[in-house]
Amino acid sequence: MNIDELKQKAVQIRMDVLRMIHHAKTGHTGSSLSNTDILTALYYKVMRVDASRPKWEERDRFIASKGHAVESLYCILADRGFFPKEELATFSRYGSRLIGHPNNKVPGVEMNTGALGHGLSIAVGMAKAAKMDGRPYRVYTLMGDGEQAEGSVWEAAMAGAHYKLDNLIGIIDRNKLQISGSTEEVMGLEPLEDKWATFGWHVVAVNGNDMAELVEALQAAPQAAGKPTLIMAYTTKGKGVSFAENVPHWHHHVPSDAELNLAMDELTQHMREIAGGRV
Repeated sequence: MNIDELKQKAVQIRMDVLRMIHHAKTGHTGSSLSNTDILTALYYKVMRVDASRPKWEERDRFIASKGHAVESLYCILADRGFFPKEELATFSRYGSRLIGHPNNKVPGVEMNTGALGHGLSIAVGMAKAAKMDGRPYRVYTLMGDGEQAEGSVWEAAMAGAHYKLDNLIGIIDRNKLQISGSTEEVMGLEPLEDKWATFGWHVVAVNGNDMAELVEALQAAPQAAGKPTLIMAYTTKGKGVSFAENVPHWHHHVPSDAELNLAMDELTQHMREIAGGRV
C-alpha cells in the first residue's frame, strides 16, 4: 500500500473499532483510536506476516504490551484474514475468544498480555531467541506511556541494550493521557526520550498519527547496529473523532448511538478528503 492507501485503511479500522465497541458496549476507545495508525503501518507495510501461516517461523513478532487497547489489533487481524471479520461481533461476549485483552487463542496474537509492563520483557526474550537461532525475524512491541511507570519496563530496557538486540523495536504510544489523567500529573515521565537513550537504545521521535513519518521510521529500523530501537510516537488519544480527542473520559467510554453516528460522519468525510473526493 502507498501512504494514501494506508491512511484510508487506518480510517476504515477506526470505523470498525467504533462499531465493535458500540456493539459490545465495552472497550478502550480512546487508546485504540490513538494506536490505529501505528498498527496500520506495521501490519500493512512493515511487518512480515502471513495470515495463512500464523505460526510461520520466519514471521515478524508483535507484542501488544498496551494490551487494553486490543480493539484496533483485533480489527486489523480480522481485516488481514487471520480470522473471519464476522467474529468481531462477538467481542467481549460470553464464550468468545475475542476477550478484552490479547488472547493467544486468536490467530496472529503471540502472547496473552494486559498486565502493563510485561510486553517488553517478552519481546526481549523473543528477540534474544532470534539471535541465538540465527533467524531473521524482528520483534515489535507497543507500549503505553502510562506503562513507563512500571519498573519491569526498565529492567527489560537494560536487557535489550545489554544483549545488543538490534532486531528489537519498541514503540511508545505517547498520547500523554492515562485512565486517571495526564501522565505528567500521575507520574512524571519526562525527559522520556533521554531516559531511553541513556538506557542504550537508539531513539527516534515521530508524529505517531502521521503515516509517512511512521512508515519511514519503522522501515529504517535499526539505524544503529547493536542497539535496539525505541520509536517515540507522539499521538492524540481518541484520534480521528474530534469530540473524543484528548478527552480522558474516552479512555474506555462507549459511544452512544448519536456519538457513533457523528463519529462515522467525521471519519467518512476524512476518507473522502484522503481520496480526493472519490469515496
